[in-house]
Amino acid sequence: MLKEFKDFALKGNLFDIAIGLVMATAFGSITSAFVDGIIMPLVSQIFQVGDMSGLKIVLSPAELDAAGAVVKPEAAIQYGTLISSFINFFIIAMVMFWVVKAINTIKKPEPPAPPAGPTQEELLAQIRDLLKK
Repeated sequence: MLKEFKDFALKGNLFDIAIGLVMATAFGSITSAFVDGIIMPLVSQIFQVGDMSGLKIVLSPAELDAAGAVVKPEAAIQYGTLISSFINFFIIAMVMFWVVKAINTIKKPEPPAPPAGPTQEELLAQIRDLLKK
């Protein structure tokens, strides 16, 4: 069992997946920074709403005591972060599409399969004909 696990763990495909996962995580953080730092301010400026990440529907406001300490936190639906996440997803999906498309154009086409030889029946018929001579 240990040998089987070692064979599985040391296969090249597993390392390729691990490297891809690390790169995807890094790309996700870069995309989040791009969306939060560049795209969302532009979108919020276009729609004149201020900070998009602050957009929310307050279900119940925060309750404060006399000293100003929060007794009960605010309950809100934060749809601004949802919009930001959708934009992140769209950008990542588009980049992945472009990467796969580029790899497919670079990839060498597989050589055509060699022509199939005679079938077993044809070979036997040839041998039979040769033996008759």
